[in-house]
Amino acid sequence: MTRVLLLLPTTTYRASDFLEAARRLDVDVTVASEEPNALASVHPDRLLTIDFRDPEACVRRVREFVRTHPIDAVVGVDDDTVVAAAAICDALGLPANSPESASAARNKAALRRALEEAGVPGPRSTLFRLDDDPAEAARRVDYPCVLKPTFLSGSRGVIRADDPESFLAAWRRIEAILRRPEVAAKGGAAANEILVEQYVAGVEVAVEGLLTDGNLDVLAVFDKPDPLEGPFFEETIYVTPSRLREETLAAVRSTTERACRALGLVHGPIHAELRVNQIGLSVIEVAARSIGGLCSRALSFGAGISLEELILRHALGREEGRSPRDPRAAGVMMIPIPRAGRLEKVSGLEEARAVPDVQDVVVSAHAGQRLVPLPEGSRYLGFIFSRAETADRAEAALREALAALTFRIAD
Repeated sequence: MTRVLLLLPTTTYRASDFLEAARRLDVDVTVASEEPNALASVHPDRLLTIDFRDPEACVRRVREFVRTHPIDAVVGVDDDTVVAAAAICDALGLPANSPESASAARNKAALRRALEEAGVPGPRSTLFRLDDDPAEAARRVDYPCVLKPTFLSGSRGVIRADDPESFLAAWRRIEAILRRPEVAAKGGAAANEILVEQYVAGVEVAVEGLLTDGNLDVLAVFDKPDPLEGPFFEETIYVTPSRLREETLAAVRSTTERACRALGLVHGPIHAELRVNQIGLSVIEVAARSIGGLCSRALSFGAGISLEELILRHALGREEGRSPRDPRAAGVMMIPIPRAGRLEKVSGLEEARAVPDVQDVVVSAHAGQRLVPLPEGSRYLGFIFSRAETADRAEAALREALAALTFRIAD
């Protein structure tokens, strides 16, 4: 029977959606995670423990596994797993991005170098190390600028600075994040880096796509209607289809494909973020994975095919007769954390779910959980999903549903 190896970190939001997609496709699944599972000895064909930070060790472990359990596809579901997935595919001769291209997309400094060398429009950047003198670094950059770790995702540790004073404050805050033992262990050498980019004004869009032999199939372009101007860059609303002009959208698609080519990405899902202003386009990020969190639930293809199922079909080469995306507008809101503290109670769920055009409200945080907002945090309170006849209505439904919710947070 066909078998898919899913690289699923224990902290991912994506596990249930990918497992459901595999069930719909009637394929066997082996889940590889970084933490041992108590049932691994009972189900040795279904559960693996591998260290995503060590791609070579991952390859050795999977080579041993496939002697008795052949694998037809490997999918890394998020940033922490894409390099390991590429290395495993390379070793097994499965179609995928090269480990080098996956690594370039994974590291923001390497990504910026590759895009600059290829002439892909984007912000100017300078890479610093934590042992550099931050006061000297503050004198070397132009303002406004954005400081960010090179390997964290979800806007964690991303801070705008408008002058040397705010630069130094941002540096100290990011340094504290990078010094945390779990972050330092995850980042390795990259945990000693801070990338400083020119701040690019304008509206931001996100591109969701699939690459096949280097050709980009754009699945959706999302507007991000809430201003992302800093000092922190907490993403909230995504709405598709985009309301930008068609000629601008054509430029977004072609520029995203150029960015993928510059990085050497040729196969599998991509998620890109671009800024659009009067001057033109700037590529901010390109990731060799699909959209994060539960946001993929905003997308549906054909007769209820999820993005996860589409990704698995693509990995398995089962793409014949793929249906287009649901033509209705769709939106998702990542519910922001208003302040630090312990979540005590969520009120208004029934009212939020009853808002016209709202499909679902999922509160992923649980009572008693310690909430940490950006830039130190990396999680959301939950997600709101909408589907409507127009993008404006889909966005309005998300905002109305959020207004119905109340979160009681204790110090």
